[in-house]
Amino acid sequence: MRSQTAIFSKLVCGFMRDRPPTVLSGTTCAEAIQQMSGDHASSVIVTDVNGRLLGLLTEQDVTRRIAFQIPPETPVDQVMTRRVLTISAGEYLYNAIGRMRRYNLRHLPVLNEDRAVIGILDMYDALSEASAQMVQQIDLITHEGTLEGLQKVKTAQVELAAELLDDGLPAPEIQALLTHINNDIYRRVTDMCIASLATEGWGKPPADFSVIVMGSGGRGENFIGPDQDNGFIIEDYPDEEHSRIDGYFMELASRLVATLDTVGLPLCRGYCMAINPMWRKTLSQWFRQLDGWGRKRNRIALQLSDIFFDFQPVWGHNPDLARRLRSHVTAMLHKDRAFLRAMYDETSDHNVGLGLFGGFVTEKEDPYYRGQINLKHHALLPLIEGARLFSLREGVEQTGTLARIDALHSLGIFDATEREDLKGSFVQITNLLLGQQIADFRTGRKITYFLHPDSLSKRAKEHLADAMKAIDRLRDRVRAELAGHRA
Repeated sequence: MRSQTAIFSKLVCGFMRDRPPTVLSGTTCAEAIQQMSGDHASSVIVTDVNGRLLGLLTEQDVTRRIAFQIPPETPVDQVMTRRVLTISAGEYLYNAIGRMRRYNLRHLPVLNEDRAVIGILDMYDALSEASAQMVQQIDLITHEGTLEGLQKVKTAQVELAAELLDDGLPAPEIQALLTHINNDIYRRVTDMCIASLATEGWGKPPADFSVIVMGSGGRGENFIGPDQDNGFIIEDYPDEEHSRIDGYFMELASRLVATLDTVGLPLCRGYCMAINPMWRKTLSQWFRQLDGWGRKRNRIALQLSDIFFDFQPVWGHNPDLARRLRSHVTAMLHKDRAFLRAMYDETSDHNVGLGLFGGFVTEKEDPYYRGQINLKHHALLPLIEGARLFSLREGVEQTGTLARIDALHSLGIFDATEREDLKGSFVQITNLLLGQQIADFRTGRKITYFLHPDSLSKRAKEHLADAMKAIDRLRDRVRAELAGHRA
């Protein structure tokens, strides 16, 4: 039977129809309709001579605005729909469905990375993939970008994750979806804050910038209820403009983090947010800060680097800002093995939670969690950190843990067995953690990364132990190759 929740992992590019017929601005309605008829299409794209989308002419436009109402030689520009909503080919299909339902659209042009039209999504094709009971969930998590609407999106996330997990979708795919929803909230809140600043007389952003997320958000590995880890990359500007330009971005950051907190993305307790000047810098300032961390290699620099190195952009009109910063990080660490050794030393106490005789190491000090395993600190982090360190050493720019493992296998760093063992370990541990967090949420308990081994079957315990052994072997390799000695 087809999965009832598979819709949330599908992409627009898998369901769009081929690019519809295209006509140039100035084409007559008669010619446009003839083009539609000849191609058996229900719409036609109108572009300028450079291929830029100007409008969309649909069957509804023909019946409501053209037929028996205007001369056939009327230019298509006069009757086409000008304010055309579009969607990226790499966007999730559920987002397209939500947008089309919200605005009562039958057609949605699909764009590539260069903003060129490469296809069109038909409402019938999109909805044919969604089961009736999923449409309500789609409406909830694509809610209109108001404060109340975004709060509903956050509330709907947990039940969506639970349904996907019950439906057998692997936890890493659910994490990617949760991250995507959270990053979409970032985009919408950023737009809301920029609009509110404009209405209050602040004007438009005085310089190009990107909003970045770090940590699990940058890796695409959010669990339930992540806090904020964000920053700004701002294009370079003259020093004498600093007070004016940074004043704007300081106000924007203040509104952004406060609104995100209200929506349901809590403030970072470590102050790792754009309101902190440490995480709000021009591109050149970021370069200097990274070079400074590389020279100092003290504990604070290493901890800040660990937070930062998994960054990804979530908002911005100039992708070159994030690309150049990523290239700088890659070049810097590819050459600096001493810094990578220092990074390992800083996390060398993140040991895998297995005892000498293969038993689980459980919490002994905190009475609330006594007897439970901290799967984040004693399983997941050692794996994430090991994959990160090897990837930084080899110049791998992917930030997701599974993507890093695949890239390291392609480079010959991991053989096929290591690759499968580590990927299987990641899936096993994230499945357990996500399931436990959903159970905690439903029973009103605090959401953490603890799990009691007694809650697992004998077979599940064996699989968890095997996963942790594979991660322990990775830690041994990291220790041998970066720290220069074996356990």
